[in-house]
Amino acid sequence: MLRSVLAVLFGCSALNAQPAPKVEFEVASVKASPPPEPGVAIRVGCRGGPGTNDPVLYTCQNISLSNLVTLAYNIAFYQLSAPDWAVTTRFDLRASVPQGTTKEQLALMIQNLLADRFKLAVHRESREIQRYELTVAKNGRKFKEAAPPSPPPSNDSQPAPGPPKPDKDGYPAIGPRGGMAIMRNRARLYQPETTMAALASQLSGQFGAPVADLTGLTGKYEIGLYWIAAPPGVLVASTPDGPDLRQALQEQLGLRVESKKGPAEFLVVDHVDRTPGEN
Repeated sequence: MLRSVLAVLFGCSALNAQPAPKVEFEVASVKASPPPEPGVAIRVGCRGGPGTNDPVLYTCQNISLSNLVTLAYNIAFYQLSAPDWAVTTRFDLRASVPQGTTKEQLALMIQNLLADRFKLAVHRESREIQRYELTVAKNGRKFKEAAPPSPPPSNDSQPAPGPPKPDKDGYPAIGPRGGMAIMRNRARLYQPETTMAALASQLSGQFGAPVADLTGLTGKYEIGLYWIAAPPGVLVASTPDGPDLRQALQEQLGLRVESKKGPAEFLVVDHVDRTPGEN
């Protein structure tokens, strides 16, 4: 009798110990992006998936391998330590997402895709790095609170897909829905309704280090900014043609960025293949 009870208990434990089903895309295609045409800006980004108008289709265009890793592990670009080529090698991703998938599950799907197709292996570690603090300059802010949101545009009024067009000064023109774009080292950021915390997060990607929001501003604001872009982690890029990012923040928005030092968690790539396995 005792043996029977133990056998039943062992069987229940074995069933309970079974691993959870693997979270993955139903179908996924990863291909190298076509080379860009000389002098023509390319559109980079991802669309669809949980919380969008197309929750069962997730696509990325001209996305670097580094950016795919940051999406998968929900980290900032500066938190990733990866081979240099991972920044410049770009891919197009098209994946079918199971109905009801959450954003957290989507990230796990991308992680599993990277492990399966690129043999990605990573570990985490803490490093002492340069950090930044975003504050209001002495003369106060130079931007206004966001206007009440407008009704969403109809499909007929949506801008046609394609690379952004330059304005008269060569900076990319951003539509009323906002965004950020860089063309020939000229950058523009426009957000019709954003918080200082969200702005600090975007600035982190440009400075290549954490930017903490210490402005004390808690509302939502309309932000417009243009500057001469520099590689991540390089602050000075001013030329006679325009300001660097730090200068633009102070002159155009009345904000300051001050440098500090402190610890940050990094995701370190131990191994990754340059080309994906078969789709």
